[in-house]
Parts: sequence; C-alpha cells; structure tokens
Amino acid sequence: MTHLFPLRVYYEDTDLAGIVYYANYLKFIERGRSEWVRALGIDQARLKAEAGIVFAVRRVEADYLAPARFDDELVVETTPEAVTAARIQLCQDVLRGGEPLFRSRVTLVALTGAGRPARLPADIRRILTQETQ
Repeated sequence: MTHLFPLRVYYEDTDLAGIVYYANYLKFIERGRSEWVRALGIDQARLKAEAGIVFAVRRVEADYLAPARFDDELVVETTPEAVTAARIQLCQDVLRGGEPLFRSRVTLVALTGAGRPARLPADIRRILTQETQ
C-alpha cells in the first residue's frame, strides 16, 4: 500500500540556481517515512520508551532523475516492499505532477538504544507485513 506525503519546495531547500539541493531529497523521504509510520498507527516515541527499539537507515540507493525547483509542489510516495524480523525495505519516490524526480530504495533496521540489532515486536511486524501484501 502506497502512502502519499505532499510537500512544497521552499527557498531554503534550494541552491543558488533555485534547484533543490541533492541532500534535501533525503530529508523529503525521511519526512515521508515518518508520516507513513504515523499513518500506520505506530508511535515511534512509545516504541522507543516501551520496547527500547528505534528505526535506523541501513542503506539508501538513490537515483536523481530531474530537478525540483523553488515553489514546486511535490509528493513523496512510500511503498513498503519487504519486511523481515528486523528489517524493512521501502521504495520511496519524489514526484512532481506524477513525474518521478527522485527514486530510492531504503532499508531500515530495528536497533536497541545501544545500537545493536533488534527484532521488531510482533505487533509492529504484523502491521508492516500487512502493508507489503
């Protein structure tokens, strides 16, 4: 199931040419992931407080296809692809008017507060697994 997160490009997101600075796409997809998790009903602060588990980015593969510019209206599409005991793989695209500008595959891992790998709690894994079907 794909989650859509709309956003607008602000002046602060751009370089001198008025084009979105490449690293800001990572911020855009981070916001999209946060809103996707929230929309699933997963409270990340509670997950950390009660289970001591946080999500961390393990890997990002990114393709920059076309530039976004100041004042563009964009959409971050987040689509879960796979869930294992401790990993979540997502496809995240940034689009303008349906045209892909940025494509990424992101691997998230579950970690303890000490930074060690952890298994996702069964209820969280169940929610995420339903999203990939």
